[in-house]
Amino acid sequence: MTANGSATAAIEDAYPPYLGTLARQDERAAVDLVLELCTPDIDTETILLQLVARAMVQIGRWWQSNVWTVAQEHGASHITGRVVAALAATAGSPVPDRRVVVACIERELHAMPALLLAETLRLRGWNCIFLGADVPTPHLVTFLRRIRPVAVALSCSLPMRLPGAHRAIAACRRIGVPVIAGGRAFGPDGRWAARLGVAWAANGAAAVTLLGRPQPSADIISRRVGDEYLALTSRRGELVHETLRRLRAAYPELTAEGHPLDMTVTDLGYIVDHLAAAAYIGDAALFTDFTGWLADVLGSRGVPAGSVELALTELARLLHDRPRSRRCLEAGYTTFRVASILS
Repeated sequence: MTANGSATAAIEDAYPPYLGTLARQDERAAVDLVLELCTPDIDTETILLQLVARAMVQIGRWWQSNVWTVAQEHGASHITGRVVAALAATAGSPVPDRRVVVACIERELHAMPALLLAETLRLRGWNCIFLGADVPTPHLVTFLRRIRPVAVALSCSLPMRLPGAHRAIAACRRIGVPVIAGGRAFGPDGRWAARLGVAWAANGAAAVTLLGRPQPSADIISRRVGDEYLALTSRRGELVHETLRRLRAAYPELTAEGHPLDMTVTDLGYIVDHLAAAAYIGDAALFTDFTGWLADVLGSRGVPAGSVELALTELARLLHDRPRSRRCLEAGYTTFRVASILS
């Protein structure tokens, strides 16, 4: 067996017990396990991407299917952060003048993908500064002005945050800092990054390839953003309130005071925000992808499919004067219905 084959086998053997340490919330065992894998035959980046990152993807699936709670996911994320720190301590020193900043955009709380990117860049010799989750754009710009990095990598996991991502990208460019985008929000193939005119990296290796290259600067959003997006964002409160009023009558168990009401209001806000993001990007697929995902998540939590179908229908009624939004909602309704039947 080749050294590469031996490394793959070792990672495969370690994967189930590593998941077990996360399930037990056993930080010490998780750290010990990954450090034992650090041998001359297995490089740190392989462990980081093929074991640690892969486990986080699985945990996301367990949360989505309601096998794990949010509390369990948060505990596993904390342990993962400690594991990444332990792996980083085994790496060599970066090159001082190859400085790059990695940050999550404003209101983006999913920091783990960005952290994994930052450590991958460090392992490849970059002097990487990781700013973490939810970095307000004005503060990011001030920081970039002060340290003048080679580039900034911006992470975004939720498509509804893409308008904010676009503002951050534009702000970084105005001060002359090249931008690389990463994260699921930009679509599985980076299709929505292209609409924002920004280079998209699927992983750390792709990000390294992009660093130092001239990056695209033109986007097509300015010609598409108009009344549709602004109407949706300005009417967000009204749309959520009126849709909730309809749901109260049909599904009182989802609108009782306390936890069910809070969750329902949050879900309605997500629907409107993803609809607005689809209008901003100019692609209904952003919204239909979201409703397909929503069917899986809410179905696993026992939320009646009819309640979401009613919400989408009510939003379409409220937006009768917005034909593009109405068509998007109708397409989302169809996608949700099919996904609910199949799940």
